[in-house]
Amino acid sequence: MTRLTAAIIALLTVAPAGAEPLTLRYGAAYSTLRSIYSLPIVIAEHEGFFLRENLDFKIVVPIPGGSDKMIDALHDGTVDITHVATPYLIRKALAGSDAVAVATEFNNPIYSLLAQPDITSFAMLKGKRVGFADPGGTIAMSIRKLLAVHGLAEADYVTRMLEGTPARLNCLKRAECDAVVLGQPQDVAARNEGFTLLGLSTEATPAYLYTVTAARRSWAEAHGETLIRYLRALRSSFQFIRDPQHRNAVADIIAETTGVSKVVAANVLALYFEPERGVLPREGEIDTEALARVISMMAETGAIKPPLPAPEKFVDRQYLQAAGVK
Repeated sequence: MTRLTAAIIALLTVAPAGAEPLTLRYGAAYSTLRSIYSLPIVIAEHEGFFLRENLDFKIVVPIPGGSDKMIDALHDGTVDITHVATPYLIRKALAGSDAVAVATEFNNPIYSLLAQPDITSFAMLKGKRVGFADPGGTIAMSIRKLLAVHGLAEADYVTRMLEGTPARLNCLKRAECDAVVLGQPQDVAARNEGFTLLGLSTEATPAYLYTVTAARRSWAEAHGETLIRYLRALRSSFQFIRDPQHRNAVADIIAETTGVSKVVAANVLALYFEPERGVLPREGEIDTEALARVISMMAETGAIKPPLPAPEKFVDRQYLQAAGVK
């Protein structure tokens, strides 16, 4: 599909009254749906943006096997599009998948390293158990950098791999982990419960592209109308989240989705927007410079070898443009 064709489709795909909705199956992990990282999708559903685009939007969860299986679900026909962290998309694409990023869901994430109340410094983590995310993801990469900045090599602590912020928080609460990596809103809630904040991932890493919506090129070419409608709904979701007049409504939805108090949810939004930290895209736009930093981070760990691929290899912007995103 050319950009001109996609633009024409965007003008013609306003569904007539009574038309059958287009079905769209979206892949997500359970841990994602209980975290802040589902917010754009949850808002689009809650506010009726998918319905307005005449989409029968279905979330397929859980994807068995976790983050590394999200792209596989595109290929085996389980889902049409999927939420995925960029390193997993890059690895699968380099291995031969035709999956590409069609929109950004979260830009630079803020992950917290929380420890037991009696651990008050990085030095006190020597020999301790630290709960990590998947070692191949940017979360683990950024936290290892944070630990290294504070003088801790990988041999200085015991790593526990736990998929999802809720699982890592449970490990901390059960005292089976001495420290864990947490995203929002659970990190804010944990601080309120007395756990020690040692540091943030953003202290050690530059801004990078975290999660995207991915689709196979072949599927997108055959279902351009459906994809453009999804991207218009996603664009509306980001605009809603960013509107200060909707701040209370968004906090309510975060609280309902994740199980935290509205006060904690409001604190998360303040973290993101007061001041603006670029955590969320404005309309779903894709920053290829931020994606290039992910590629560099992967190269630093040996996950990919030189010559490094251009970030444009993993992106197709034409559908975003047809949906009105600059």
